[in-house]
Amino acid sequence: MKGYPLERLYEELAFLAYHLHWGYQELLELDHAERRRWCREISRINQRLAEEERRRG
Repeated sequence: MKGYPLERLYEELAFLAYHLHWGYQELLELDHAERRRWCREISRINQRLAEEERRRG
């Protein structure tokens, strides 16, 4: 059985910690699906904000 890539886990944890200001232990307690869901939602928000900024010019 192959585990989740450690490098990817660190990327997700850093991304969530940066945007949500949650602690390491709190982030580790999230299961894989929930952690990925938070990453997707934050990414959508960032994309929407960047697009609005581009339109404003």
